[in-house]
Amino acid sequence: MRIDVLTTFPAMFAPVLGESILKRAQEGGAVTIRVHDLRDYTSDRHRTTDDAPFGGGAGMVMKPEPFFAAADAIRCPTEMACAEEVVLLCPQGEPFSQQMARELSARSHLLLLCGHYEGVDERVREHLATRAISIGDYVLTGGELPAMVVVDAVVRLLPGVLGAENGAASDSFSEGLLEYPQYTRPAEFRGWGVPEALLSGNHEQIRRWRRKESLKRTKRLRPDLLERAELTEEDGGLLEEIEEEEAGAG
Repeated sequence: MRIDVLTTFPAMFAPVLGESILKRAQEGGAVTIRVHDLRDYTSDRHRTTDDAPFGGGAGMVMKPEPFFAAADAIRCPTEMACAEEVVLLCPQGEPFSQQMARELSARSHLLLLCGHYEGVDERVREHLATRAISIGDYVLTGGELPAMVVVDAVVRLLPGVLGAENGAASDSFSEGLLEYPQYTRPAEFRGWGVPEALLSGNHEQIRRWRRKESLKRTKRLRPDLLERAELTEEDGGLLEEIEEEEAGAG
């Protein structure tokens, strides 16, 4: 996969892209990530990327010309006519989700556009971006942090990036539920033990415990996910057990 990022603050990305899984993914050839300074695609001597909004108002709006010029320069003539997915990071976009990350991980090329200031000229959204994405119902200074979130979520889903085979399959949200609790050594710490099921060596017992805990955690913390999840007959039985246990505890 190839990922290009357009930003007015390229230095923000080096610490994130140069560490951990993202670093290994690039070194292993799973992904090529290039960060471009939007100012390099301006046409005036001041390298201006923003201007006052038409109609007045506070703040500055990012100009369309640098985005389009950069996109034209980044696209390879021998490849597709445009990036498979051009993503504008902004508060007005679709809520980012694990399913969306999975969809993007199937693309061969992503071009991420980082907004800033008061916003981006609407012609960028209408005629360049193929989709707009928001990482939450709050406003950040710019699209740089959201772009990093999208890159991280997408790259870890690429084949061979995670050490464990199918390592991302059990992550929270992958099956519509929150992930079950995790434990490691020591088995006893400050009087707190590990659930017996995980120490049993019985794979079926472990699988059932994990599924039940996943359902329990989702029911308690994100009931909205539980309402949308595709549940099995076994899940229904486990939820009945959970409700009986909660009623007994109450």
